[in-house]
Amino acid sequence: MRTGLSWSCLLLSLAAAGCTSRYPPLNPAPGLPPPVRLDFKPPVDRLLTESVRATRTLQREGRPEVRDEAAFTTETRFTPSDGGWRVAQAVRTPRQAHDGHDVPSLSGAVLERFTLRMQLAADGTFVKLVGPEAAREALRQVAPEGTGLPEVERFFSPEALEIRTRREWEAKYAGLLQRNLVEGQRTWAVDSVDVDGEERAYLLERTVQGTRLTSFGDAVVLTLRCLDALPAHAPAELKAAWAEAGSPELSKGVTCEGEQVVTWARFIPVRRLLKVKAVGAGGTLTLTTESQAEALQEEGP
Repeated sequence: MRTGLSWSCLLLSLAAAGCTSRYPPLNPAPGLPPPVRLDFKPPVDRLLTESVRATRTLQREGRPEVRDEAAFTTETRFTPSDGGWRVAQAVRTPRQAHDGHDVPSLSGAVLERFTLRMQLAADGTFVKLVGPEAAREALRQVAPEGTGLPEVERFFSPEALEIRTRREWEAKYAGLLQRNLVEGQRTWAVDSVDVDGEERAYLLERTVQGTRLTSFGDAVVLTLRCLDALPAHAPAELKAAWAEAGSPELSKGVTCEGEQVVTWARFIPVRRLLKVKAVGAGGTLTLTTESQAEALQEEGP
């Protein structure tokens, strides 16, 4: 397994945080709890601190398991801007390990040197990255041009960074914001996992399980699972989510499970745990990512 570029991809993908409002609100079936409206109301100009951890393992027949780990802290701030929201996210204290031993992290060094900035619409829809060139400039600070890292330079290019950030944001929130959510309701998004340098697409299905009181307020709880093919009688909303993502070819052998917790009175991503397993000719890849809100800056006087 290439611990350089592949782990760089993992670190950057975790640093990004999808929202659309094209779906009509639903009413609960008889006997179900009343719906919860998940509006996009982030804390204004207050620093949200999250811890992020990821583990990537590769198991090949007859060989020892290869294990990579990453951990870091993100600091995110939402500021009203241009009729929507400007999101600024910085990475702190990155750490990377390979088979239990700490190793230098080029991606971590780059991420510490620039702030990811996104422009969102008022309803949370992803609009664009702001100043994505900063990532490439940060790379030049730690690895000047001509040092033999063309793949890494392409990865941090403004175009590639914007495509990944949009996909990752929408994979977390597309179809969830600005609508009523009821127990048992399902929404979908398209995401992908990198296997030996190849992006393998899958459908991420989120099912509303109910609500939970957290230290950040009442939250919606969703269970997560992956679909590696369109069901025979797929709902129109699922087909629309797949079509809007460009109707990518879905990869057989991708499964996942997880949970996502988001508060609704104000938008705070409390926790997200996702374990994705991809089985292929080269072995079985398992990628487990977890983010947890740790603190929200107190409001000023």
